[in-house]
Amino acid sequence: MAIFHCSINIISRGKGKSVVASAAYRSGEKITNDYDGETRDYTRKGGIAFTGILLPDNAPQSYKDRSTLWNAVERVEGVKNAQLARDIEVSIPKEIPREQWQNLMTDYCKNNFVSKGMIADFCIHDKDPNNPHCHILLTMRPLKENGEWGAKCKKAYVLDDEGNRVKLPSGNWKSEKVDLTDWNSRENAEQWREDWANICNRYFEKMGIDERIDHRSYKRQGIDKIPSIHLGVQASQMEKKGITTERGNLNRAIAEDNKNLRATRARITRLMKWQREEKAKPLDLANTGEKISVRALLSANTPQVQEGYYQKIKALKNYANIMSFLDKHEIDNLEDFYSKIGEMNKGFYVLKGEIAKAEKAEKAEKAVADLDRKLSLWEEYDKAKPILEKYTALTEAKKQATYEQNKAKIDRALEVKKALANFQKDGGKITSKQWQKEREQLQAGISLCDWKMTAFKDELSRAEGIQKVLVQMQEEQTKMKTKDKDVIL
Repeated sequence: MAIFHCSINIISRGKGKSVVASAAYRSGEKITNDYDGETRDYTRKGGIAFTGILLPDNAPQSYKDRSTLWNAVERVEGVKNAQLARDIEVSIPKEIPREQWQNLMTDYCKNNFVSKGMIADFCIHDKDPNNPHCHILLTMRPLKENGEWGAKCKKAYVLDDEGNRVKLPSGNWKSEKVDLTDWNSRENAEQWREDWANICNRYFEKMGIDERIDHRSYKRQGIDKIPSIHLGVQASQMEKKGITTERGNLNRAIAEDNKNLRATRARITRLMKWQREEKAKPLDLANTGEKISVRALLSANTPQVQEGYYQKIKALKNYANIMSFLDKHEIDNLEDFYSKIGEMNKGFYVLKGEIAKAEKAEKAEKAVADLDRKLSLWEEYDKAKPILEKYTALTEAKKQATYEQNKAKIDRALEVKKALANFQKDGGKITSKQWQKEREQLQAGISLCDWKMTAFKDELSRAEGIQKVLVQMQEEQTKMKTKDKDVIL
C-alpha cells in the first residue's frame, strides 16, 4: 500500500547545524565548509540513486555546483543563529518505478519551489528498497535579478491609530520584522504537502495504478484510525534484520490498538443502531403509557438456566453485573438506557483521542526514547565509574599498562562520560531519578488509557447484556402475539 510522508524542517546554525554538512551527507559527496573550515566526506555512504540542483532563471550557473551553492549560503548568513536552508523529506511510493523518480522529483521541485525563486537541491536515497525517499534542500534567501542574494525581511515601524510611530520606554521606536517572501507561511507548507500527494497520484493514474495517497491526517479524512509513525531508514533496516526498535515497537502497538479500536467501534456502532431503531418503535414491551422500568423488565426475566452449576453461576454473575450497571448510572427506564448508549458512543471517541494523544504521538515516543537513552547512559556510566576513578588515580607510569589491559572498558567509560558532559553543556542536568520519574509519568499516561479502555469495554459488555435480554423479550412477545392471532383465526 502506498504511504504518504512529507516532513518540513529548518536547518539552523543556532542549533549547531551546517547546511554544507547536510548537503554533503545527502548527496554522498566530500565538501569543505568555508565558514568553519571543516571537511565532510560521505563519498563511501552509498544508497544515493540520483542528485540534482534546479536553479531559477536569475541564479548564477555556478550554483549548479553543490559546494559553491551552499558555501555561498553559509557566507551570506552571517549571524550565529541564522536559518540556512529548508529541509523537506518525502517518501517516494514503491509503486512508482525507479526510472520515473528523477522526473517525479524534478516536476515537484520546479512547480513548487524553483518557480517561486528558490534553489532546490534534491537527493534520492534508495539504500532500503522498501523505503525510497528524497531529501530536498531549499534556499531561504531570495535572489535579485542580477543573481545576488537579497534580503529575507525588513524592519517596519509599528504605527498607532493616528499613523505615528510608537516609542518604547527605552527610547527606541517599536518595530516588527516583515518577511519579503511568503515562503515561511503555514499555507505554503500545507500546499507543498498537498501537491506532493497530487503529483504522486497523477503518476499513479498515468501508469494505470489504482493506488492513491492523501496528505491529510486520518482525522481530517474522516478515517477512525490512529496513524503510525515514519520508521526512517535506520529503523527500517534494523527491523528487517530482526532487530526491534522503539519506532517499530510503537507501530506494532499502534496496529494492535487500531485492531482493538475497530472491534470496539463495531460493537458500539451496533448498539447505537439498535438504539435508534428501538426509539423509533412504539413502546409495546408493557401495557402502559408510562415510562417502562428496565429494572422491572429485567427482574421479571431473571435467567433460568437448566444446565450445570457453573453455567448457573455465570448467568447469575452476568445478571448481577447488569443490575450494578443500572445502579451506577441511575438507569430507571428505557429512555435512560437509550441516553446512556448515546453517552457511551461519545465517550468512545473521546477515549480514542486520549489514546492517540497520550501514547501514539511521535513527540511522546521521542520523549520516552530520549529518556531511555539518558537512563541507559547513566546506568552504564554508574557501572564503569569505579574503573574510571581507579584508572584516573593511577600515576602516569602505571596508566599505560592498565589502559592496555582494560582498553575497551576505559574507552567506553570515557565515551559515556563525554556524552553525559555534552548533555550538561546543552543546559541539562544529570538527574537519573528525575528522568526515571518523567518516564514513569509518560508510561502512567499510557497505562491509564489502557485501564480506561478496559473499563469501557466492560461497561459495553453490560449494556450489550441488557440489550440481549430486551431483544429476547421482544421476540417472545412477538411469538405470543402471533400465537394469539392464530387462536382467534
